[in-house]
Amino acid sequence: MIDFEPSKTQKQIVAAARDFGKNILLPAETELDKIPDPQAVFTGNRFWDVIAEAFELGFSKMALPEKFGGMGLDPQTTGMVWEELARWGPGFAATLIPGAVVPQLISFLAPDNRELVDKFVIPYCEDNSGRYLTAWCSSEPEVGSDGSNYNDLNVRHHTIAEQSTDGYMLNGTKSDFVSNGGIASAYIVFACINPSLGIKGSGAFVVPGDAPGLKTGRPLDKIGLRVLNQSPVFFDRVEVPSDYLIFPCGDGYPMLHNAIITVGNLAVGYLAVGLMRAAYECALEHSKKRVQWGKPIFQHALIAQKLFECFQAIETARAFLWKGSWLSGKCFPGDLKTSLAAKVYATDQAVRHTAEMVQVLGGYGISREYPVEKYSRDAKLLKIMDGTNETLLIKAAALL
Repeated sequence: MIDFEPSKTQKQIVAAARDFGKNILLPAETELDKIPDPQAVFTGNRFWDVIAEAFELGFSKMALPEKFGGMGLDPQTTGMVWEELARWGPGFAATLIPGAVVPQLISFLAPDNRELVDKFVIPYCEDNSGRYLTAWCSSEPEVGSDGSNYNDLNVRHHTIAEQSTDGYMLNGTKSDFVSNGGIASAYIVFACINPSLGIKGSGAFVVPGDAPGLKTGRPLDKIGLRVLNQSPVFFDRVEVPSDYLIFPCGDGYPMLHNAIITVGNLAVGYLAVGLMRAAYECALEHSKKRVQWGKPIFQHALIAQKLFECFQAIETARAFLWKGSWLSGKCFPGDLKTSLAAKVYATDQAVRHTAEMVQVLGGYGISREYPVEKYSRDAKLLKIMDGTNETLLIKAAALL
């Protein structure tokens, strides 16, 4: 039977996330969102102090195996925490989600490679400084949503990996949209080994952030999720050992890429639910205090309808995501079409309803003195993150 009652452990960790979010994430994200220069967000202590505390509390390593020092939490529990963190600090939550991608993929793809485990996984799990954030580099200036086009041999990554005496040499550019791109300690880099195979000719490499020839650009100046560093990454004759290639090119590439999409899209969906909750709770509270036409605006039918429909969207999107996480827990990575559909649904609803919560607040809703305008700005990015919803919809529909 399906049971919607969270376990004792789930309740405890979500409560810890709520306390951390309300007391630490919310004031920090509110402050950092208002900094005009995006570069300044990541050069000051405020951002890094919060990330360090998140690492210390274990929110950075929830899904990593216990044998390497992770928490070993199941996908449903992890999803509950992502929603709660996003309720208070969506930019910080969006930073932590890809922040573990290098140790996670090493744990899954190369758990017996002691050099990689000892250099990238165990130090990450032991870190309390927050300086071990990682990133994955796939999209490029000319390769965006069509990075899932596995059949057109003309579509390929233009970051090239050529065999050298001791391993591989990487040259190329990854786009401005690399999450944690400008602040990562290590990267998973998709680079083309065999151009004749198209996208399937790419392999996945672990690349240290301090590798000679690796440089990063300025972070994007975005309308929302301004606490999430998204920056270009450049590779100029970057050399990596042969065993840093953790997934070779070939027909297996779609499996790896789809696995990342399956898990990543669920995480983006949970961000959307957290944002909807934030906007809804703010608007609901306001509607019961704001009096117009002789009564609280909550008692006006059109306002009540907006709030009720937002409540509906939160509950249905969460249930959809829980099913996707349950499928991931049954058999990794889960069901691709369910994850894609849940992400598209949750993020579409988030964009619609955060905007409607701005409408509930009226003139106050467009004032930066109130948080709902930020939630609306943040939500807009989620329909693009980890693949545009239009492309993901087509990809999911093809699996019906």
